[in-house]
Amino acid sequence: MRLTGFEGRSALVTGAAGGIGLKAVALLQAAGAKVVATDTEAAINAVPVDQRALAVDWLPCDLRDAQAVAQMVAQAEAAVGPISLGLHTAGVLGMGPLLETSTEEWQRVQDINLNGSFHVMQNLGKRLITQSNAALVVVSSNAAGIPRMNMGAYCASKAALTMLTRCLGLELAEHGVRCNVIAPGSTLTPMQTGMWQDDEGPKRVLAGDLENYRTGIPLGKLATPDDIARAAMFLLSEEAGHITMADLYIDGGATLRA
Repeated sequence: MRLTGFEGRSALVTGAAGGIGLKAVALLQAAGAKVVATDTEAAINAVPVDQRALAVDWLPCDLRDAQAVAQMVAQAEAAVGPISLGLHTAGVLGMGPLLETSTEEWQRVQDINLNGSFHVMQNLGKRLITQSNAALVVVSSNAAGIPRMNMGAYCASKAALTMLTRCLGLELAEHGVRCNVIAPGSTLTPMQTGMWQDDEGPKRVLAGDLENYRTGIPLGKLATPDDIARAAMFLLSEEAGHITMADLYIDGGATLRA
């Protein structure tokens, strides 16, 4: 089945220089969408030149700055016209025991994962309600639904992000706008591989760690950015036209969740 609903439509992707975001930019462009991509300036500069060509424009933006986000969304619409598709993948990892987490580290994680998401979703939502068949997909985490040792700040930010998205979906439903969440587990991105100290990292993730109350991955493999981006494409597509406020776990069964 070929997914439909992208040809000639305008899309905004945040966190677009990351593994999932960059793959999504490529898939949206290949499906016929006009894509504007945003990330930090440093992240954008690291994207290979040939891959930058996949988007109509790349806009650097600090999502923690509400005014900068409003300006970025306005620039995106100036580049490709009214936006009817949004994919929000931007986020950061925070590690460490809660009792040892500094106020500054707590604030850093919440500022990007939650406050930055609010800025994006509020500004984008105001545009989406003016379009027909508009859709927003937000990348959260399976850590939003299961406690993790030494990841309290991250888990809290993602749990809040998931509910923020679902509440926005409830508010925008009367305008025909669909808002859905995807919740990846361990995925082969720099965020994941950066936690590995040696070549045994993948093996340990697949096997699980009972001492830290963490199950392994029943499917026996790590997700790829392509796995996650394609799930997002489905939820943005016309084939998901009656799905909203869903929270789709994409973790190979790691959370043992129905």
